[in-house]
Amino acid sequence: MIKQKDKGQLIIISGPSGSGKGSVISKLLEKTSQNRWLSISTTSRPIRSNDIEGVTYNFVNEKEFEQKIKDDYFLEYAKYAGNYYGTPKASISEKLDQGIDVFLEIEIEGAANIKKLIPEAIFIFIMPPSLKTLVKRLKKRKTDSNEKIIERFHTAYREINEVTKYNYVVVNDDLNEAATKVEAIIQAEKCRVDRIEEVFLDTKEEEIHELLMEADKEFINEDLSEKIDHLTKTSENL
Repeated sequence: MIKQKDKGQLIIISGPSGSGKGSVISKLLEKTSQNRWLSISTTSRPIRSNDIEGVTYNFVNEKEFEQKIKDDYFLEYAKYAGNYYGTPKASISEKLDQGIDVFLEIEIEGAANIKKLIPEAIFIFIMPPSLKTLVKRLKKRKTDSNEKIIERFHTAYREINEVTKYNYVVVNDDLNEAATKVEAIIQAEKCRVDRIEEVFLDTKEEEIHELLMEADKEFINEDLSEKIDHLTKTSENL
């Protein structure tokens, strides 16, 4: 039998503005919030009408953000489209040690900073199906001026070229399908060999297999058949 490491996985979700990375994470948490936790980033950007304080982001002004930088409050931070975004240190290590998977929705530069600090994290890039669709999504928000949309579009174009620095890429054309693919990635990562803590025997069949392996190495073992008979009889009597 295999015993896996109890430590949770740090899952980095990035993608250009309008790719739907937040929606993908929400879909995953809808399926099961047990043993999963979304770390809420802090930002200096203005709050929008559809934002919820403490749910979308923790909102502070630029001066407050810069003070938090001085206080070593962030695991990482970056400036994106004129606004600060940062990942608070608090609770992340604690959650991972408790076996809870932690999601971080962060920008490209922030993800690069995390990769230097925690290279074993899972890095997933959410890609829009096309740049045309991306522009439509940005306009549909009705939260940015045309100038801001153009700025976000140019930034997104540059960010898409960073996709090769990630472990996985998922195209978000259909939300349910994209969430299913990310779920599959998370489950596959749990099966990685480097997550095995130890291999142990807990059945008679496995003990017999171990004896046969030992006999094969030694080529001869006079007591082997007797040991196997004993284990077989013990197993039958259970």
